[in-house]
Amino acid sequence: MRLALKWLTNSLSYLWSGWGALTSLLFFFAAWEMAAQYYGELILPSPLVVLQQLSQLIAAGVALPELWISAQRALIGLALALLVGSVLGLLAGFSLTSSMLARPLITLLLGMPPIAWLTLAMLWFSLGDTTAIFTVFIACLPIVFAGAMQGTRTLDNQLNALAKVYRLPWWQRLTDIYIPHIISYLFPSWITALGTSWKVVVMAELLSSSDGVGAALAISRAQLDTPNLFAWIIAVLGLLLAAEYLLLEPIKRHVERWRGASKV
Repeated sequence: MRLALKWLTNSLSYLWSGWGALTSLLFFFAAWEMAAQYYGELILPSPLVVLQQLSQLIAAGVALPELWISAQRALIGLALALLVGSVLGLLAGFSLTSSMLARPLITLLLGMPPIAWLTLAMLWFSLGDTTAIFTVFIACLPIVFAGAMQGTRTLDNQLNALAKVYRLPWWQRLTDIYIPHIISYLFPSWITALGTSWKVVVMAELLSSSDGVGAALAISRAQLDTPNLFAWIIAVLGLLLAAEYLLLEPIKRHVERWRGASKV
C-alpha cells in the first residue's frame, strides 16, 4: 500500500512539473502564430494549418509508416552508440592514460560534420538503411563516450575511501555511489544523443533514401508544399519530446532519487 501511494505521489509530482514545459510550448506556438500572420501562409503556415495537415497525413495512413521507418533507423543507431560509447567511455575513464589518449580523438569526432560522415557512408554502404544507421551511430558515439568518461573521471575519491573504511560491500558501493554518480553524467549525454539521432537520420534520409521522414521532406520541398513540410517537422519533434519526457526523464528521476534523500 505504501509503495503504491509513493508511486502515485511521485507520478503526480512528475506530471505537475510538466506544466513548465507545457507553458514554454504554448509560448512557442503563440510566437509562431504571430510570425505566420506577418509572413503569410506561403512562407510560414500557422500552427493550426500545420496540425490539420498532420492529422490528414495520419488519417490517410501516410505519416505513421514513414515515422516508424525513421524511428527504427534512429533507434538502432542510437542504441549501438549508447552501448559502445558507454562501455568504452567507462573503461577509458578508469585510466588516466586512456583518458588522455581518447580526448583528442573524441574532439575530432565531435568536430566532424555529420554531412561528411553521411557522404562517406554513401560511398561505403551505398543507399539504404545501413547508411542512415551508421551516420546516426558515428554522430552519437563521441557524445555518449565523453559523458561516460567524464562521469568515471569525476568519482569522489573521498567518498569511496569512506565507504572502504566502513567496509561497505562492493554491491552497495556500486548501487549507492558509483552508478548514481555516473548516471548523472550519462543521462544528459544520452538525451543529447537522442536529439542528435533524430536530426541526423532525417538528414541522411533526405539525401540517401527513398522512404522515411527525410524522403517525405524532400518530396514536400520539391512540390513547394510548405504546410506538408512543417507537418513532418512537427511530427518528428513530437516523437522526440515524447521519447525524452515519457521515457528518459522518468527513468532519470527514478535513478537519481538518492539526490533528494541526501539533501534531507
